[in-house]
Amino acid sequence: MGFLDSIIAALSPQAAYKREAFRQAYDWLRNYDAGNFDRPNQNWRVSNQSADVTDRYSRDDVKARARDLERNSDIMNSVSGAFKRNVVGGGFRVQAKTEETDLNKEIEKAWKRWCKKQNCDITGRQSLNQIIRMAVERKKIDGGILFVKRYTKDGFVPFKLQMIETDELDGGCVWPKNKGNKVVGGIEYNSYNCPVGYFIKQYDIEGYGQREPVWIDAEDVIFYFTIRRPTQLREMSDMAQTIPRIRDITEFMTAVSVKQRIEACLAVFIEKGLPTSGVGRGNAVRGEMQTYEGKLLSPGMIKELNQGDKVQVVNPAGQGADATSFTKLQQRLVGAGQGISYEATSRDMSEATYSSARQGMIEDDLTYGEEKELLLEVMDEIYETFIISAVLCGALSIPRFWEEKERYLAHEWTQEPKPWIDPQKESNADSTALKTGQKTFKQIAAENGRDWRDQIDDMAEVLEYGREKGIDMESIIFGIKEAEGHEEREETDDDKGSAGKEKG
Repeated sequence: MGFLDSIIAALSPQAAYKREAFRQAYDWLRNYDAGNFDRPNQNWRVSNQSADVTDRYSRDDVKARARDLERNSDIMNSVSGAFKRNVVGGGFRVQAKTEETDLNKEIEKAWKRWCKKQNCDITGRQSLNQIIRMAVERKKIDGGILFVKRYTKDGFVPFKLQMIETDELDGGCVWPKNKGNKVVGGIEYNSYNCPVGYFIKQYDIEGYGQREPVWIDAEDVIFYFTIRRPTQLREMSDMAQTIPRIRDITEFMTAVSVKQRIEACLAVFIEKGLPTSGVGRGNAVRGEMQTYEGKLLSPGMIKELNQGDKVQVVNPAGQGADATSFTKLQQRLVGAGQGISYEATSRDMSEATYSSARQGMIEDDLTYGEEKELLLEVMDEIYETFIISAVLCGALSIPRFWEEKERYLAHEWTQEPKPWIDPQKESNADSTALKTGQKTFKQIAAENGRDWRDQIDDMAEVLEYGREKGIDMESIIFGIKEAEGHEEREETDDDKGSAGKEKG
């Protein structure tokens, strides 16, 4: 019982009793330590708000700090680079699934042509693979990016992409174009919070004077960002959780670097002592007094001090020796916050074994798989828009397309495979899975970024060419010995001869 409670008890025991009863009831209701406001949590004051309100006032600051670290932090680039390499890698390849082989090849050939920078990019500067790599990186740093469909008269197909950063959304717009809707963060929503249109800022030719924003229909915009809460309307940087830690690593390494550079400097300071006795002019300080403001240490410098001045060195111990362990720990936490392993962010495999590296890669792939799923939804919409545009302009001739549109839009994506850590173990595993029926040849080909039909056609072409040149490619590819083949053929001929004699 505190001092105030003692006073209340002396004046009114009944009031003191009720006060203590309410206190105990309150403590009993606080079932979670995380919900208590005792000494460890007394400064932890939070509130529940919608996702948009929570993000709105921090979005631009978080984005600016993430971009600053992108420009200046190697740790930030190691994380964003890991996602870019593993989500996109060598790019995606489409496999048309129209059930018509010739049409599939024609579509795939047209798609490959459209993916070139002069055909798919409104600015003519990036191919489709380069665009999606940039999109993945911008999503990690900025939180999202806008794919805008533009229908032009030039190019192989009158359909191109324009990439717009989220900064271009005009948050100052408050009046919707359509009655009954609302505008939040430059995006017009209907009563169900479904995007209806986007207000995009417009500038003069020099990029300064802002003009009236342009409204773009939501059907022509693909907003690529991660939704974490139902009430979230705009993007938030994927790196928001790890930005403070990355900043700490950068500042720590800068401080250690400065300390080590200072310790590497050889500097001599000359100190002039004052006379210990005497009177008159002998005690006067001769010459102009030195000022030390703005002075820095440099290797080999010799500096004369004022009379009576001494050099006091602050030499904190431990930072240089602890830098490695501190950085490793922080990088592990940064990777954990992004759902990937320490090895993926640091590229340090010194402590990894084959099993641990393989397990880490499996876990990392699950994280990258979530990003691929979201990205491929964007790719699906781009592909379908391409097919429709190609049919409309006559680049693809598909009879009964509008009656059976879903069948002709069917497709799958394959990706360039990752190099194996141990090719022998991986190939043996695929061979076993194929023989035991756990995987089909089609699945294995897709995992290796190949179309199974193309792979069979390539093998058939190699075998046929080998026969023409008199080289037994079957024994090289499939491990079939030529001698065994001759024995089987001879045995078969003998059997046929014996059978003929018996018949005769």
